Amino acid sequence: MNEAEAPAQGGGLQRRLGVFDAVTIGLGSMIGAGIFAALAPAAGAAGSGLLVGLAVAAVVAYCNATSSARLAARYPASGGTYVYGRERLGAFWGYLAGWGFVVGKTASCAAMALTVGSYVWPGQAPAVAVASVVALTAVNYAGVQKSAWLTRVIVAIVLAVLAAVLTACLTGAAARAGRLDVGADATVGGVLQAAGLLFFAFAGYARIATLGEEVRDPERTIPRAVPLALAITLAVYAAVAVGVLAVLGPGRLADASAPLTEAVRAAGAPGLAPVVRVGAAVAALGSLLALVLGVSRTTLAMARDRHLPHSLAAVHPRFHVPHRAELAVGAVVALLAATTDVRAAIGFSSFGVLAYYAVANAAALTLTTAERRPPRAVPVLGLAGCLGLAFSLPVTAVLSGVAVLAVGALAYGVRTALPGRG
Repeated sequence: MNEAEAPAQGGGLQRRLGVFDAVTIGLGSMIGAGIFAALAPAAGAAGSGLLVGLAVAAVVAYCNATSSARLAARYPASGGTYVYGRERLGAFWGYLAGWGFVVGKTASCAAMALTVGSYVWPGQAPAVAVASVVALTAVNYAGVQKSAWLTRVIVAIVLAVLAAVLTACLTGAAARAGRLDVGADATVGGVLQAAGLLFFAFAGYARIATLGEEVRDPERTIPRAVPLALAITLAVYAAVAVGVLAVLGPGRLADASAPLTEAVRAAGAPGLAPVVRVGAAVAALGSLLALVLGVSRTTLAMARDRHLPHSLAAVHPRFHVPHRAELAVGAVVALLAATTDVRAAIGFSSFGVLAYYAVANAAALTLTTAERRPPRAVPVLGLAGCLGLAFSLPVTAVLSGVAVLAVGALAYGVRTALPGRG
């Protein structure tokens, strides 16, 4: 075993992941979540401005990715922005970022699990969702390399399905270029809300940063893997969105419960519909797998600092994974999957994750030139974009998100006020 792959002293995690594995984990989290879960509600918000909303989301995601990559290269430890905020802005901001991430992404996990259930067995979606969570928690428990190998298979399947959908849409007689035009129905508020919902799909590159303690040569690997995963995802999303929009138009897309399935039927390829359903289920499984990885690593980092129960900071001596954190996250997600609604979870998750990246951009602003700070306009635009998109989300998502952050801040204040805890 070489030094790069050896377990860190004191119960640390092993550095096993290279650029290819890191990019694959990011793709597994991003590709699928937006196309199969957020495209229709985003079309409902933006109308014919859907593609503009996608572009806005991509710009904000790029700024966040650049800031996160530079910070992750300097602080290659599990926890992502929880660590960056703590080190650059202070303990409270790091805690608030970690709290928003764990709560928001736990809701995301439940949404992805329910997406699996709704495609595999609609009548028993909660039961299938819970079974999916249990199965993927077991995979993660067995080690991050096994998770990376499974993610490779999932990404390959999903990309093949999306290529088939795109081909059917663009070669069918139903496609109309005029449906891509931006009309009077597109408003600034609607486009921003759509961008906020679509951001839910781009946030997967955080998995690369939160796995920083398990990446080989992080100063080189992370800055390469993050923008590469984001660029591939944007290209796939843009191509599929154009194809589906050209076939269905914004109105029909907004009303579709399974837009890609409806698009291939409208394009004259109904035989592809079962394949798309399988692809949707597999894509959601890939997102769920990567999400559980990221949430458990942030839970590990917060538990190490005793913001969460310290027992969750344990690392398995054989598998070198935060096994207690993974089991705890799996149990909470399984409970939520049995009781929550998919659409509400998307908006709530987007708010929490946008708050998380707002802290990341603020932290990146404090980097010096010697620390490879990105151009100042990047974190400034990222910070403004995160706050703007967060507060353009549906009112229920904003109110619930603010309430959860306030509860987290209150808990932090109470904890630090206790004797010996300040």
